[in-house]
Amino acid sequence: LMRCLKGRPPVSDLFGVKGREWLRRLELPDVEDETVKAGLRHIEFLDAEIDQVERLICQEALHSPQIKRLMTVPGVNVICAAIFLAAVGDIRRFKGSRPVVAYLGLDPRVYQSGSGPARGGRISKQGSPRARWALVEAARSVAQQPGPLHAFYERIRARKGHNAAVVAVARELAVLFWCMLTREEDYAHQQPSLTAQKLRRLEVRAGAPTQEGKPTGVWATRERMRQAEKQLAAQAEASYKRSVADWKAASPKKEKAGASVTAERA
Repeated sequence: LMRCLKGRPPVSDLFGVKGREWLRRLELPDVEDETVKAGLRHIEFLDAEIDQVERLICQEALHSPQIKRLMTVPGVNVICAAIFLAAVGDIRRFKGSRPVVAYLGLDPRVYQSGSGPARGGRISKQGSPRARWALVEAARSVAQQPGPLHAFYERIRARKGHNAAVVAVARELAVLFWCMLTREEDYAHQQPSLTAQKLRRLEVRAGAPTQEGKPTGVWATRERMRQAEKQLAAQAEASYKRSVADWKAASPKKEKAGASVTAERA
């Protein structure tokens, strides 16, 4: 495109819907035009293959109580839940949450010289990189939702920055998932209407018919429910912050890097 003196695309995502349409409308020499069109055909083929795989995953997820349970956590989608379960297998083989964290490579390395104090470093990155990626991506979304995990993210970010806080939330998600699956409990601070929306999207992606264009008359009620659920989540977040403040006031010890949102896990 630069060789043909074409300017910057007017869209941020060149391979999105609008970006592809812009590429198709370009007037290029025959060779360059065929190169661009061949690339677009290849992208469309891969998109169709990805859609087919995701449809199969969604069909399997509809019959998996464990995937549905993990999806009750705001910010966790079917892909994250499926990748986590595929990586860990039978959750009962882990005797605690720490082995799960270590198995996924989210445990911090510990450095110590002689009799000096131990200090934590970067995560070990052992185990499945795809599972870590899925948890980190979910953590970015979870950190934006009101609730105890958002307060936990803000607390770590204030001390160590955004990236370390996101990884810490990913580690907490691994712990939370272990607790939920072993106790067979849904997330205590879930937002039911949001969970229902995710499950409905899951059904549609699995091949269920949509109701697009059909009036349901429940939009206003659903919106009020969402606002009420967000208020409850904000109250849980405030409760977590008060618990942390009381804990800091009662303990003269320095807050450890591994301090977690244990009381709010499930």
